[in-house]
Amino acid sequence: MDQNRATVDPNDALAARFEEHRPHLKAVAYRMLGSLNESDDAVQEAWIRLSRSDTSDVVNLGGWLTTVVGRVCLDMLRTRQSRREESLTLSQDTHVPDPVVSWGDVVDPEQEVLLADSVGLALLVVLETLAPAERLAFVLHDMFAVPFDEIAPIVERTPAATRQLASRARRRVQGSAPTPDNDPVRQREVVGAFLAAARGGDFDALLELLDPDVVLRADTGELASGLSKLVRGAAVVAGQAAMFSKGAPAAELAFINGRIGVVGVPDDEVVSVMEFTITNGKIVELNILVDRARLRALGLPPFRA
Repeated sequence: MDQNRATVDPNDALAARFEEHRPHLKAVAYRMLGSLNESDDAVQEAWIRLSRSDTSDVVNLGGWLTTVVGRVCLDMLRTRQSRREESLTLSQDTHVPDPVVSWGDVVDPEQEVLLADSVGLALLVVLETLAPAERLAFVLHDMFAVPFDEIAPIVERTPAATRQLASRARRRVQGSAPTPDNDPVRQREVVGAFLAAARGGDFDALLELLDPDVVLRADTGELASGLSKLVRGAAVVAGQAAMFSKGAPAAELAFINGRIGVVGVPDDEVVSVMEFTITNGKIVELNILVDRARLRALGLPPFRA
């Protein structure tokens, strides 16, 4: 017997198998929660449950873990809903989800799985309006092809009722989430023009770039319950861009959720992230995050030109 052959700890082997599924699980959790930190928490909880479970008869570990993450996220969404319900009912405010930021000319390979469907913040905002069970059914079935038979036990409904949940969610998404232009060259042109107009305080040029019904969401950290300010209309949004122009000289283009966006980086520190949804060459949505606490929590590396 080879005395130098190392024995493999079963826990190490299980951990290695789990790590193979981690990118997929975080992608599921991000679409469910719109929060990178909460997604990490959900994935970690899945590992804890796996390490405490007998999975000897589990044939498809990836599927098993996906349903576990789904259950964890569903519980987190229900808790979040009860916490925010009153604030959302009493206001017109919304919530800017966590952006995924990549430096350089291409999306970070480690984020490709996370953003495989080019999940923009506009879509995540619409998903935020769904009931927790609807969001789960839609995300697992429409985005990850999980059969309704496997989703039904998670939401404690029949497969037919679960199919209806996903159908309702699908109609909401198709009716509310804008369809973005995915040409990065065109995105860069529009965002670059916006940045130039903001820097120059050119109100008319900004109006030309904005859809008449453009929506702007901004999380400044000033509102309670994680809510964000919401304004609509080209004239109002163009006026808001005048405030952005103060930091524009220190702004740089970056990939945000797989699309060209703008990051404020005075002294190489990230102080703002602006994500654009562009449709037919016009900016239809802007999502801005300037909450310093949330930006720090994203753990973004310093900008390097």
